[in-house]
Amino acid sequence: MPTSVADKRAAFRRLHEAGCFVLPNPWDLGSAVLLQHLGFKALATTSAGMAWSMGRADGDVSLEQALHHFSQLAGATDLPVNADFENAFGDAPEEVAKNVALAADTGIAGLSVEDWSGSLLYDFDLAVARVASARAALDRTGSGVLLTGRAEGFLHGAPHLDEVIRRLKAYSAAGADCLYAPGIREESQIRAIVQAVAPKPANVLTYGVSVATAESLGVRRISVGGALAGVAFGSFYAAAQEIAEKGTFGGLAGVSGGRIFNPIFSAYRP
Repeated sequence: MPTSVADKRAAFRRLHEAGCFVLPNPWDLGSAVLLQHLGFKALATTSAGMAWSMGRADGDVSLEQALHHFSQLAGATDLPVNADFENAFGDAPEEVAKNVALAADTGIAGLSVEDWSGSLLYDFDLAVARVASARAALDRTGSGVLLTGRAEGFLHGAPHLDEVIRRLKAYSAAGADCLYAPGIREESQIRAIVQAVAPKPANVLTYGVSVATAESLGVRRISVGGALAGVAFGSFYAAAQEIAEKGTFGGLAGVSGGRIFNPIFSAYRP
C-alpha cells in the first residue's frame, strides 16, 4: 500500500529531530525512483534540474509548471519530498501566502522560501514578512508541511556571515522550521550558523566533505541542489557531442542502462 501524504510529512519531520541526512535532488520521475531504490530517506526537487528537463533555464519555469512537477514527484515514490519553491513565485507576502498554500496541495512534505527575487535580495523586513506569511499560510492549511527559510546572500554577491545569520535567526523567529544558507563552505561559518539557529535544524548545500564531517559540525540536512542533474546532463551532452563532432562512441563505453535500470523500474509500482 502506498505511503500516505500524512505519513510522509510525519516521517520528514522526524528526520529533522536528530542526526544528519542527505536530501538528494531528482529532476524527474525516473531519477526519483532510482534515489528511493538506493535507500535515501527523503528527496528534494531542484529548480535547475526541473527547468533543464523542460528545456528551459533555471528560473524560467512558471508557477503552474512547478506545481505540476511537485505533484508528480510527490506521487512518484514513498519518500517525503521537499520542494525548492524559489521565491515562492511572488514578491509580496500575500502572493507568497497564496502560492505556498497551492504548493501544500501537491502532496509535498516541505518547501523552502528564498530571500532572492531572481534579480536582487529582498530588503530585510520584507524578507522576514515573506517567511511569516508562508508560515501563516501553512498553518491555515493544517498540512504539517515543513517550512525552510533560505538566506541567499552567499550565492548572490552578499557573502556577509553576520547578515546571513541575522536573517536566518529572523526567519526562525518568523516560523521557519529549518534554516538554510546555500553557498557557505568554510567549516567555521557552518558551525556558526548551526549554533546561531539552534535548536532548529540547519541545512547546507554539499561542499565536498563527508556526511560524517557535516554531522560533526551539527548539520542536520545536506542538499546537493542541481548537482546530480548537472552530472546526468553533462555526461549525456559530452557523449552526444562526441558522436556529433567526431563520429565516435567512446562516451557510451560501459553503459549498461537496460541491465541495471530495467529490473529497478520493473519492480516500481507508483
